[in-house]
Amino acid sequence: MASLCMNSLPLPPSSHSKKLALTEASSSSNGSIAAAATASKPIVVSGNTPTFVSAPGRRIVAVGDLHGDLDQARCALEMAGVLSSDGLDLWTGGESVLIQLGDVLDRGEDELAILSLLRSLDMQAKAEGGAVFQVNGNHETMNVEGDFRYVDSGGFDECSDFLEYLNDYENDWEEAFVGWVGMSERWKEDRRLSRNYWGPLNLVKEHTCFLMNTMFDAKLLITNSFNLQALRGKEEFSFSYAEHLRIISDDFSEILGQRQKGVIARSVLFRPGGPMACELARHGVVLKVNDWVFCHGGLLPHHVRSFILFEIPDRNVGVSTVAYGLERMNNEQINAVLQDTLRAVGAKAMVVGHTPQFAGANCEYNCSIWRIDVGMSSGVLNSRPEVRLFYETKVSSFF
Repeated sequence: MASLCMNSLPLPPSSHSKKLALTEASSSSNGSIAAAATASKPIVVSGNTPTFVSAPGRRIVAVGDLHGDLDQARCALEMAGVLSSDGLDLWTGGESVLIQLGDVLDRGEDELAILSLLRSLDMQAKAEGGAVFQVNGNHETMNVEGDFRYVDSGGFDECSDFLEYLNDYENDWEEAFVGWVGMSERWKEDRRLSRNYWGPLNLVKEHTCFLMNTMFDAKLLITNSFNLQALRGKEEFSFSYAEHLRIISDDFSEILGQRQKGVIARSVLFRPGGPMACELARHGVVLKVNDWVFCHGGLLPHHVRSFILFEIPDRNVGVSTVAYGLERMNNEQINAVLQDTLRAVGAKAMVVGHTPQFAGANCEYNCSIWRIDVGMSSGVLNSRPEVRLFYETKVSSFF
């Protein structure tokens, strides 16, 4: 049983560096993809959390919302040429820069594994002169605030597993977190094979189906004990109504106990000051790389002028929505606001996620805004993965 005492949990190291130069290294010989142009200068990162990045000559790979779907995440990264396809989760992007636009959390069962994978790739990329960055989305903010409305049941289970897994690592958070992506599937399989895990679910299904198929008959509601006559000759059912209710109550108690454990585990991990909250705090919500600005939902001019570079409630943003977050504005007004924002932040274009694009990633307003959330997670649209490659002078796609 995992301890729920915060003092017993290893916390991720905090980062206070104002400026970090990532030393370049030669590409490995395992088939790494070289950057679009040979980089002659190191990547320079500025900000308490990465905010301004100079990455001369680098190929910039951007991927949208992942929502807990590890398989789709891997597929997208493999297509982009930054992840090996041999299952070893090796960085193959050379000096490329990978940017994930937030909303890794919720709607899927492998959220922590995806975050672990991205952290592992970042460490590997730095050794080759590349880098991996993330921006937090509204779902990351919601979880730190304790809003678990969109958490998949498997997401709660993963938190329970991860908290127990941490017991073996004591104070070595880095090793534990980076290693989780390689261990999560084994923990998931062990849980699925557990009799205690599946038994209650099967029993609840069996007895709930019985009640749903028989309670419509008014005669079944007259008495608390059903005999064969009341069941109109359905001899296969001999339990009393009260017996079914008792079995369901007992089974749900066990399931609710498991779910309660998952909720507690998630609360411990994501509450302010918790290990996953500290991990998310390594990332900002706005990232400017060269001439491109990346954010989850978007920016408006007053956000930039007020230097508000933290998570902004959805009601105030939504660059990726039809009307740039302000539905009363026409296209000309929307474009004017967008251009004002880009001038304020010193960028030529904005790249956002947040709102699934049913027709695939696209751009608008002379490609001043790129919308790249395609709802690839099975918990959203389960669409085919897409990524966008941003060079100094052009944009290309993989799907």
